[in-house]
Amino acid sequence: MNIPAAASSEPTTKPSPPGGEGEPVNQRSRAYEGFRQQIIDARIRPGQFVSQRELMELLEMPLAAVRELVPRLEAAGLIKTVPKRGLQIASVDMKLIRNAWQVRAMVEREAVINFARVASPKTLAKLIESHEAILERALQPQPDATLERDAQAVDWGLHDLMVDTIGNEILSEIYRVNSLHVRLIRYDADSMRPVQVVPAMREHLEFLHALASRDLDAALAHMISHIEQSKHRVLAGMLLAGQEPSYRFQTSGANGLRP
Repeated sequence: MNIPAAASSEPTTKPSPPGGEGEPVNQRSRAYEGFRQQIIDARIRPGQFVSQRELMELLEMPLAAVRELVPRLEAAGLIKTVPKRGLQIASVDMKLIRNAWQVRAMVEREAVINFARVASPKTLAKLIESHEAILERALQPQPDATLERDAQAVDWGLHDLMVDTIGNEILSEIYRVNSLHVRLIRYDADSMRPVQVVPAMREHLEFLHALASRDLDAALAHMISHIEQSKHRVLAGMLLAGQEPSYRFQTSGANGLRP
């Protein structure tokens, strides 16, 4: 299916955080962003127990802000309160993996359809250039120390941009929370992370070149394949590191994931 000419020259801007346009940054939102960054930087691990006092130190926020943060994190499924033990970061199991990647596939399919309509050739050219630069660095005999960090910024930047371009604040928030679950899962597969950059960049480039050629069917196929391959890489990394996810929730072939 050919993609019609872009409806606008550039994707729409990132929607404001839930709570109203121009909402002042308060302690609770800063605490949430701090927690999110802890996950992104792998300073918080799946299944880890933390106290509210420890969160205060990690986030450098007062106790009142942490106490306000906890219900939001619990509602998002990122932590749970365990009596007499404290707060536990979400554990990685097959149910979480299945659910997180299912949400990715559902949301990003719609994001691709919309992005194909509104992304300008200039935008696509810049995205292709940034991905090619990361790929070139990854293929060097000795990749530089900041490669992984920069690759993650380019990788997730594309996915976030496409979802935000839809212009639906509720959907963007759902996707952001799900992305934190995905990142928790990815950090349970540390041994595979360095070798994920090259295939991820190549898969993104196949997708972007299909968009640039105005071939929506190919773009969709490449993105769905990329999401599926990223799931398999995480599972392979867990198995390689001896961190096989629990099967206590899903073990049947029809509904459960098998590595």
